[in-house]
Amino acid sequence: MKLRSAAPVAVAVASACAILTLTLANRLLPAAEGGAAELFRIERGASLSAVSAQLERRGLVRSALATEWLGRFDGRAGTLRSGEYEVSADMTPREMLAHFAEGPMKTWSVAIPEGLRLEEIAARLEAAGLVSAEAFVVVARDPAFVASLGLPGESLEGYLFPETYRLPRDLPAREVARILTREFQKAWAPLEGAASERGLSLREVVILASIVEKETADPSERGRVASVFLNRLARKIPLATDPAVIYGIEDFDGNLKRKHLRDLQNPYNTYLHPGLPPGPISNPGAAALRAVVQPEETDYLFFVSRGDGRHVFSRTYAEHDAAVDRYQRRRRRP
Repeated sequence: MKLRSAAPVAVAVASACAILTLTLANRLLPAAEGGAAELFRIERGASLSAVSAQLERRGLVRSALATEWLGRFDGRAGTLRSGEYEVSADMTPREMLAHFAEGPMKTWSVAIPEGLRLEEIAARLEAAGLVSAEAFVVVARDPAFVASLGLPGESLEGYLFPETYRLPRDLPAREVARILTREFQKAWAPLEGAASERGLSLREVVILASIVEKETADPSERGRVASVFLNRLARKIPLATDPAVIYGIEDFDGNLKRKHLRDLQNPYNTYLHPGLPPGPISNPGAAALRAVVQPEETDYLFFVSRGDGRHVFSRTYAEHDAAVDRYQRRRRRP
């Protein structure tokens, strides 16, 4: 008798399980057909439960509870990464959770031109919504962090490689800095041998390249400008480069004055302090780095701007003074 009475119960249980299974399967189907891609953000530290609830509120899944159960069954709890993702309602919950754990994050483009200073790069990164400028500057000026990257110097000035990057938002400032310096190291690797042959260290090349980058916007002149500075260093002539002086002026207003050129307290005053300045004055690109290790072979010691983006190069001070008179002094005369 007891065995017979158990049969209806078993049938009822089996039926209930079947209904539950069908219901769960239904709730794990896509929420809509042909849904448009949407930006979905997972906050740092968000739980699987919170993410599932947010997906349901946005109409991206049919059931938060079913999505959470699925995630726990698949071992997704604790594997979801904070960041922004492109998802759509025609994805299944399983596809979405896999995307949050393994798939690519949404990335944003930021262009870093050659010759920017550290603070200017930080401002561009913040404007693109990628990282706080303040946090980036703090990290880039941390000597211990710089050393951990295997780079010489007290800051990352000079090693933040100019490039157009596609990065996800909310990466830690340290990770963003690593990405930019990794690109620098890739550019430096093929030049290291040529630098060594010239007796130049990485630090010396970067400092010189940062000056070359600021001194000319004409790609064809980089190797010639580099030769001038290398020739002056070899003859122990001060580099006398305005961009270096400007770098050492706090809150520079755009007007380089005679008092600035006479300021011995400015360590970047290359008119008064011989040799290289203490560090890079900008972040140079590959062409400027190459120009320093593979410069034009010249005996030029001077150059002056023609006012059209190019320069006149001279071997002697007399030639240089004549060029200055022609392109600078006469232009300023009434």
